[in-house]
Amino acid sequence: MTVAVAPTGVRVWLLAARPATLPAAVVPVLVGTGAALHGLHEIHERVFIPTLLAALLIQIGTNLANDVSDFYRGADTAERLGPLRVTQGGLVTPAQVQQATYITFSVALLIGLYLVIVVGGGWPILAIGVLCLLAGVLYTGGPWPFGYHGLGDVVCFVCFGVLAVLGTAYLYTRTISALDLWASIPVSCLVTSILIVNNLRDIDTDRRVGKMTLAVRLGRRGTRLEYALCVAVAYAIVVGIGLAGMVGAWWWLPLLSLPLGIWLVRLVSRTEGRPLNQALKRTGQLHLLFGVLFAAALWIG
Repeated sequence: MTVAVAPTGVRVWLLAARPATLPAAVVPVLVGTGAALHGLHEIHERVFIPTLLAALLIQIGTNLANDVSDFYRGADTAERLGPLRVTQGGLVTPAQVQQATYITFSVALLIGLYLVIVVGGGWPILAIGVLCLLAGVLYTGGPWPFGYHGLGDVVCFVCFGVLAVLGTAYLYTRTISALDLWASIPVSCLVTSILIVNNLRDIDTDRRVGKMTLAVRLGRRGTRLEYALCVAVAYAIVVGIGLAGMVGAWWWLPLLSLPLGIWLVRLVSRTEGRPLNQALKRTGQLHLLFGVLFAAALWIG
């Protein structure tokens, strides 16, 4: 008989950071870079590297904040269907997770100030950074956590999709083009689809503790339709900007991920509960694969 051994030390904090979610922070930076440098075939390391680091730290900080906030509000219990959470599992204390959250967001803020002052992003980047930090904290924290009131999907779409892509593009060019805006929408759709699967899985447990996510409000049928719509819109935008001539001859590259997208829509349409963990993992992979291919198509021009 094999006995599971609880992770300790660095492994605990790796678990708390939720590495599987980190591509959601990488993709907007890749796509924003590809859109801004469309056809130029160059990379500006002094912009790309700190922007990527800031995005990763905001994602990790958001994960930590959600871990401890959901624990305090009773949303993470022994009945949880998703992966183990470090606070709920007793691997670290709530105070330690809160301290790690403050440190992570503080470092992200320092890098953000570098982008604002040294790189020259100015007040638009400051505003975007502050909004994303607040979104990470207030998703499940604060006096009125929007994730508990059905607004999580909207905030995820705007802050971790649209603003993340546009902010990255702005750092390169100091402008926002039509291509930047259109490119942000597929990223927003697919990053939101990750949250949709997560909330679909947790409908019953969330409802019991009063966490009224959009999935709880829409029900399973409506949430599955929302998921399918997000996936469909992502690919429709790619086809649209390709046919409109906004992207070069390689515009079709993201369509290589379409078989995975179709498979996932079918899987989500007939799955519920714990088995949705597979769909959650695969949706994250779809977001990453689509994002890398889309960024390459944009960058090649």
